[in-house]
Formats: sequence, structure tokens, C-alpha cells
Amino acid sequence: MIRNSFIFLDRFGPVRERGLWQSGISGWQQFLDAKKVRLVGDASKLFYDRQLIKARQSLLQDDSMFFSQRMPYSEHWRLYDYFRDQSVFLDIETSGLSDYDDITVVGLYDGKDAKTMIKGINLNYKHLQEELAKYKMIITFNGLSFDIPFIRKFISVQNIPHFDLRFGCRKLGLTGGLKSIERQLGIKRSNEVVAGMNGGDAAELWRMHKGSGDDYYLNLLVEYNEEDVLNLKPLADYVYNCLEKSIFQLDNSYLAENHPEEC
Repeated sequence: MIRNSFIFLDRFGPVRERGLWQSGISGWQQFLDAKKVRLVGDASKLFYDRQLIKARQSLLQDDSMFFSQRMPYSEHWRLYDYFRDQSVFLDIETSGLSDYDDITVVGLYDGKDAKTMIKGINLNYKHLQEELAKYKMIITFNGLSFDIPFIRKFISVQNIPHFDLRFGCRKLGLTGGLKSIERQLGIKRSNEVVAGMNGGDAAELWRMHKGSGDDYYLNLLVEYNEEDVLNLKPLADYVYNCLEKSIFQLDNSYLAENHPEEC
């Protein structure tokens, strides 16, 4: 999808981009090969050619920040297919929601292996910063509002593309929290106990673990977090595929008419 995108170009918004697609220019190479492009003056064409050549070089060099610095967060999803294998699915748990609270659990999943960092056991912020620096893209659910700002209280996080599934789902008419959307799409959780939990329950489990010293509560919290990060991948695949199909449609009303699994 990113090679079909022009929204990162200077003075290019979604309306101008759509006009370009409708004129028959649907990808970077078509733009570069064309002697003239409708809606783009000759001098501007040379300027945009240089930007597209730079974008192509950046993509080949896996420089995802080139795009994150030039695209609105709402469009970062377009990079997911290209950087899928260099992405991290992330979810954190905290002891509460105030500025004085701390991160209790960090869940990381690269699409193959899951890692869990737990406060007082193996959560080291320097290690977390080094771990996040390995990736070219972050995928979360509501991470733009919660997870990343919370993490930035403790460490610096690179300005790599961020695919926030909450906002991607909203574009598709899927509203509610992560668990609600999972149920709408038929995404299952293996443990029925954690399936009905939420962030408030996670904070309570941490308090019960600290108060009692019973690892049962900690293990339940870790399982809850792990299922969160594991389920972000099928949701990201679904949202990306639906958005990719819908973006070229002049009339997106079919999304509301079809069953979500058919998207």
C-alpha cells in the first residue's frame, strides 16, 4: 500500500491523492514514468519526482522514520504490510492511571515470539529502550493515547510509524474496547477468565499480588497481557486488509453492509 501512497508528499492531502489515483496514477513508478501528471504542474512534477525517489530509497533502506515524519498518524497503517516482519505488537499494564503510577507489565510480540517484562523481576527500562529500538513499526490498541505516552515517562521512544488499531477500527465502523472488537470479529481468547477482564482488573491483580505475595494473581495478569499482544496481530491483519480494500473505493458504504469477516 505504501508504494501506492502519495499523502506523504508536500501539500498532498487525501483529496488530491484520490484525484491522482482517479487520473490513472496509482503508484510511484507510474508517477515517475509519466511525462505529465494531471493536477500537477511541470515544475512541481520534478519536485515530486525527487521526493518519490527519496521515498523509494528510504523504503529499500528500511528507513521507516522517513515516512512517520511526513505522514499523519491516521495514515501510518499504510506501512504495515511492508514493515510487518519488523514490527512489534505492544501492550502495557500499570498500577493505575495517575501520573504517580508505574508500569507493572510490558508485553512485546514480534509475530513469532512473545516477551513479558515484569516490574521487580525483569523490567529494566534501559533494556526496554534497546528492545524497542530494534523495530521499524509499533502496533498497539489505543497506544497513541496511553501506552506510548506512559512509556515516555521513563524512556525515549523513537518516532517510528505507529499503527494504532483503535483508530483503524474506528475507520471501519468497529467501536468499543479491544475485547469488544475481538468478540465482534470472532477473535478468541484461550482463557475464559482473562477474556472478561479489562485494564482496571489488571491493576487490581497487581495490587492483590503485591498485597498477598501470591503468584497466582501475577500469573493471571501476565496471561491477560500476553493474550492482548498476541491478539493484536490478527486484528492488525484484518484492519490493514479492510482499509487497503476500502481506500480505493469511491463509496465506502459497502463496509457497513458486509459481515466484518468478508472485508
